[in-house]
Amino acid sequence: MDDEVIEISDSEREETSSNSEMDVEITTEQPAIDVKAEQIVPKDAATIAEEKKKLGNDQYKAQNYQNALKLYTDAISLCPDSAAYYGNRAACYMMLLNYNSALTDARHAIRIDPGFEKAYVRVAKCCLALGDIIGTEQAVKMVNELNSLSTAVAAEQTAAQKLRQLEATIQANYDSKSYRNVVFYLDSALKLAPACLKYRLLKAECLAFLGRCDEALDIAVGVMKLDTTSADAIYVRGLCLYYTDNLDKGIIHFERALTLDPDHYKSKQMRSKCKQLKEMKENGNMLFKSGRYREAHVIYTDALKIDEHNKDINSKLLYNRALVNTRIGNLREAVADCNRVLELNSQYLKALLLRARCYNDLEKFEESVADYETALQLEKTPEIKRMLREAKFALKKSKRKDYYKILGIGRNSTDDEIKKAYRKKALVHHPDRHANSSAEERKEEELKFKEVGEAYAILSDARKKSRYDSGQDIEEQEQADFDPNQMFRSFFQFNGGGRNNSSFNFEF
Repeated sequence: MDDEVIEISDSEREETSSNSEMDVEITTEQPAIDVKAEQIVPKDAATIAEEKKKLGNDQYKAQNYQNALKLYTDAISLCPDSAAYYGNRAACYMMLLNYNSALTDARHAIRIDPGFEKAYVRVAKCCLALGDIIGTEQAVKMVNELNSLSTAVAAEQTAAQKLRQLEATIQANYDSKSYRNVVFYLDSALKLAPACLKYRLLKAECLAFLGRCDEALDIAVGVMKLDTTSADAIYVRGLCLYYTDNLDKGIIHFERALTLDPDHYKSKQMRSKCKQLKEMKENGNMLFKSGRYREAHVIYTDALKIDEHNKDINSKLLYNRALVNTRIGNLREAVADCNRVLELNSQYLKALLLRARCYNDLEKFEESVADYETALQLEKTPEIKRMLREAKFALKKSKRKDYYKILGIGRNSTDDEIKKAYRKKALVHHPDRHANSSAEERKEEELKFKEVGEAYAILSDARKKSRYDSGQDIEEQEQADFDPNQMFRSFFQFNGGGRNNSSFNFEF
C-alpha cells in the first residue's frame, strides 16, 4: 500500500505535535485543573471519532491491520459521514486482501465526497485485483479527470490493458481446447488480478479437464468458502467428481448448480453427459454379465465416444471391452484395448494382467513374462508370483523345438500316428531324394531330416515324451550322439520299410 493511504493532513500533524507538547505542559503545571476539566467537559462524538482514527493510523503503520480495522469502524460508527474514515478503512481492507469490502468502502467514500481522488485510486486497485477491467478503466478515467498530472493509477491502467489481451488469448485457447495453454495464461492473469474468482474457477475447470482433479477441487472448495452460492464453483466440484468416476455425486452437484443458476449451460451439458455415461456403463456391464458379449462390445464402444477427456471412466470402459474381446476370441483387439488403458493409467493392474494372459494365449511369451514382472512390482501377491512362474515356464518351453509341429501332429497323437508321421516326413526330407538339388537346398533338407529324427526319438520313447510334455529338458547327452540315418534304418528295418532297406534306394 502506498504512503498516501492514511488520511492525515498537515494541520492534523501540527495539531498532534502541539497537543503532545501541551499535554506535557498540562501534566507538570496544572494536573488537577486538567483532570477536572476533562471530567466537567465531555468529548463530543466527532472528537472521539478523530481520536479513534488517529489510533487506527498508529495501528495501521505498525501493520496491526485487524486492530486498525476495528478502530476505523468505531470512528465510522461515531461519524458516518466522513469520507476519510471510509477511505482509511478501505485501505485497511486492502491490506487484509478483502478487496470486496475495500471496494464497498471506497465507493461509499466517493458518494460522500465525489472529489475524493484517493478513493478513486483505491477503487481502481480493488477492481483490478478482482479482475473487473471495466471498473478499473472507469476509476482510472475519474482520477485523470480530477488530476491530469496524477500518476497514481498508471500501473493499474497498464495492467488493465494487459488483462484485456490475456483474456482474448485465454478465450481463444479455451475454444480450441488447449487447456494447458489456458492454465498458463490464467496464471499470468492471476498475478495481475489475484482475487478474481472467475479466473480461479476457469483455471480449476481446465485442471479438471487435464486430469489434475485434486488441484481443481482445492480451488473450487476455496471459492465455495468465500461464496457458498457460486454456481461455477459447485459446477467445478461436480466436474472433479465426474472425472474421478463418481457419477452419482457429480450429477447431484450439476443439479445443485442449476438450482442456483437455471441458465448455467456447462452444468446442463455435463449433467446430460454424466447421466448418459452412467446409463451406458451400467447397460454394458449388465450385457457382459448375461453373456451377451457382442452387444456389450457395441455399448462400450459407443460409451467411449462420449468424452475423450474422462481418462478414469474411459480406462474402465476400455478394460471392460478388452474382457469382452477375450470372450469372443479377439485377442489382438483385447491387447490393443489394454494398451490404451495402460497409456491412460500405467498403474492399472487388472489391464496389465489381462494383457499378460492375452500375450500368453497368442504365444508371445516374452511379452507375457514382462507384463507379469511389471505387475509383481505393483502388487506382490502369491497369485501374481504363480502366474509369473508359469509364464516363464511357457517361455522356456517355447524356445525348445516343437517336435509335434515338426512331425505335423497334435499333442494327443497315438503311437501309430507318431510312426506314420515320421515315416512320411522322413521320406520327404531324406538326403537321397535331394541328391540332385543345390548345395544350399541339400543342407536345408539334411537339417529337416535330422529334426524329424530327433522328434521321433523323443516322442516314440514314453519316458522322454512324458518329460518333454511336462516341459522338462531332455539331457543334452541323450541327443549328443544322435544319428538320424541310424534312426531311419532302424525304423524301416523294424517297421516294414521294404526289401531294399539296406541300400535306401526308395522310390519317392
